[in-house]
Amino acid sequence: MATVDVIKCCIDSIRQISDEIRDAIIYLDAGSTESFEFLGAFSLFLELGAHAICSLEKMSPLDKVVDWNSTSGPAKKIVVITSRLLSDAHRYILRCLSALQTVCSCAIFTCISETGHSAYPESPLGPDAYREYESLLVQDYEELAGKSLRNSSHAGESTVKESVSAEDEGWSQLTTSKEATPNFSSVASPQKLYGDSVIDLTEDVGKKLKVSVHHFPLVLCPFSPRFFVLPSEGSVAEAYLSTEHDNSISFGLPPISTGTPADGEDVPPGAILTAQFLYHLAAKMDLKLEIFSLGDISKTVGKLLTDMSSLYDVGRRKRSAGLLLIDRTLDLLTPCCHGDSLVDRMFSSLPRRERMSPFSQAKSSQSQLKLGPAYLQRSPLTVQIPLNNSLREETSSFDNFQLVANIEAFLRGWSSRDSTSQMVELVNLSAKLSDEMSLQDFQSDLLCGSFVSTENFHGTPYLEAILERRTKDGAVLIKKWLQESLRRENMSLNVKVRPGYVSKSDLQPMIKALAKSQSSLTKNKGIIQLAAAALYALDESHSAKWDAFNSAEKILNVNAGDTSQSLAAQICDLINKSAFVSSQGNNKLDAQRGILTLQDALLLTVVGYILAGENFPSSGTVGPFSWQEEHFMKEAIVDAIVENPTVAKLKFLQGLTQDLEANFNRQSEEKKEGLSNTESVDFDDDDWGSWGDEDAGKDKNKEQVYGDMQLKLELRDRADNLFKFFHKLSSLKKNISFREWSQALESKFNDDPYSNKGLLYKVLSRVLAKHEVPGLEYHSSTVGRLFKSGFGRFGLGQAKPSLADQDVILVFVVGGINGVEVREAQEALSESSRPEVELIIGGTTLLTPNDMFELLLGDCSCV
Repeated sequence: MATVDVIKCCIDSIRQISDEIRDAIIYLDAGSTESFEFLGAFSLFLELGAHAICSLEKMSPLDKVVDWNSTSGPAKKIVVITSRLLSDAHRYILRCLSALQTVCSCAIFTCISETGHSAYPESPLGPDAYREYESLLVQDYEELAGKSLRNSSHAGESTVKESVSAEDEGWSQLTTSKEATPNFSSVASPQKLYGDSVIDLTEDVGKKLKVSVHHFPLVLCPFSPRFFVLPSEGSVAEAYLSTEHDNSISFGLPPISTGTPADGEDVPPGAILTAQFLYHLAAKMDLKLEIFSLGDISKTVGKLLTDMSSLYDVGRRKRSAGLLLIDRTLDLLTPCCHGDSLVDRMFSSLPRRERMSPFSQAKSSQSQLKLGPAYLQRSPLTVQIPLNNSLREETSSFDNFQLVANIEAFLRGWSSRDSTSQMVELVNLSAKLSDEMSLQDFQSDLLCGSFVSTENFHGTPYLEAILERRTKDGAVLIKKWLQESLRRENMSLNVKVRPGYVSKSDLQPMIKALAKSQSSLTKNKGIIQLAAAALYALDESHSAKWDAFNSAEKILNVNAGDTSQSLAAQICDLINKSAFVSSQGNNKLDAQRGILTLQDALLLTVVGYILAGENFPSSGTVGPFSWQEEHFMKEAIVDAIVENPTVAKLKFLQGLTQDLEANFNRQSEEKKEGLSNTESVDFDDDDWGSWGDEDAGKDKNKEQVYGDMQLKLELRDRADNLFKFFHKLSSLKKNISFREWSQALESKFNDDPYSNKGLLYKVLSRVLAKHEVPGLEYHSSTVGRLFKSGFGRFGLGQAKPSLADQDVILVFVVGGINGVEVREAQEALSESSRPEVELIIGGTTLLTPNDMFELLLGDCSCV
């Protein structure tokens, strides 16, 4: 039986729409671009006959003259692939149609099903969403075309800006202050672009436009054939997972589990869209799911999935698979900590692409829900691997031109077709290289790589192999791949490489050697990008802070095994040290030296409270610490915030930013004045006349003292609310009976106090060993419920299946997952009695400690 491969399934889905792709301009929104970049699907689109691949948000009227397949004449059709609701993508689709006047066919593929559109509270479409949207798009297109042509003819010029407002249908405003829909008459004439190929723009454009909407569910980011997350700017990942109530900790995370899952109108949109995605993912992979859930939101998703199943789905001959849904909130400690994972280090240190979806912010501000934000702002998954340091030559100007040739080969590497005509811009690049400053600036923009999951070394996917290894082992494996690549290219280096150890001096010469020739750079671009990313992450300027975090977390872990007093004292010490350092030094320089900032100390405080909740659940009356211990921590945070007003951007300090900055600036000026006065004490005759102003000075000082007291009182109130939030975090597991079996499982790690495993490892270990997992719920299928309620009375009841008996297990963490958990899940499988099980792991997004800080203390927080 064929193995389950997420990457292969995604590529097959693209090939299934090849008829639509052929001779079309492909428009991808930010989410689908992110997905297909990981998939390495751009060359596949061109192989299937696409004219060009363009950005939906950044479309240009010149897109229609781009033709990578060297066909003649303008494109007659476009294909839009979006990871968003149709209502969100509407104005961008309409802008494309208005700019590309020769288009007579528009095929739209969205990853949100019709049921998902009708169930989402922000969507104006009903159960027949696709047909409704087809008619609405044609209607808006006709209206825009008519208005544009009429205004153009009346004004006699082509500067009219049109906007389409479909407020009755709930659409967003088509244009903003920064964007305008291209006017039909303002775009370059097709006759100028294509000679004899003239289009009569006075015809009824709407009548000849054919619109079709289809479902394309597999818009996801596969890191390997067995691990995926959802696009960061897709509607599924951006939909909130929690409404604002007592058990909520973040809109981007499931609420604290209480044993009573949300139902009816209380179900957050993120749960609805997640269930829809998983249902269609299983259908595409031809799997029949046996659903198990752990946590309230996971139970809600499992119930929705079960309700979507039918007798037809169950009766079909599909491969049986187990689906394990887990709430992220059941284990916040693992993603908050800086674990032993090279992938996590890379994604935490590498720069990310900027977000490209301004409409989500505008829409959120217009229709802010009382239950929470309409959209979450998740960090983009597309990293920008700096290649300039690895590929840049430092000797002569001749080497600069050699670099141009290498760049050209790199850009052309994925396509064997001669694309000289498309490389005209590189001629201008050579002129820029004459100026050293412009060289550095341009390299930083152009020479950026990215991860592609299909890149492999002799059949072994690079990312998959790195995900399953610790930091040191992953770096050694990358060095081994570089050495083998050099041997394959018959290259030798006069560099002494120490076995079992990886340093910058080891990797950089090998990367430069592989990138010297065009053929070598093209063939080895995958390992070159991965090695450059590892080099960047392991550089001291980035690794020092990660290691400092790791050391602090180990200290907190040791103190948590002692007493609450020692843990509280350690947290206070971290806050005080970070506050002192932040007020004295350069943040960038401090990060390079591994010095933690106040924001870092707040994240460590979160870690400390979670550890305290697990180890001292009944130390205090409300929280895990006594009143006195908590009082010292509060005062330390208040004093630190006064000295460091830059943290005022955090959500629990909203509204105090200006006051804190003004107070800090005033104190700084007073210190400077005090120093200047002590340095130069000069008694002038004119100073005797100021004696009468003493009372005025006293009044001013009283006002300042009063203002300082008011600010401190307000800060203490905000600190009280913050610590109430910390109490929530410390009580995450009080309502779930994990303590008994988790302690039993951790007993085998007593020799090493730092080897604590995450919840995913513990759950999988018990599941594969066929031990009971407290709180794990099985969701009966339609046929199962029928047997249980009907035929069960005749002795024909259906036995509850076991997750361990499944040959395929799909684990999905609702809220996100990190690289450490992927590695630990593979370890749990290899240590079990059934290592042959096909384990597929997925999550809402890839989480780093920085992401957890934003979710718990940033704009998405419920603090």
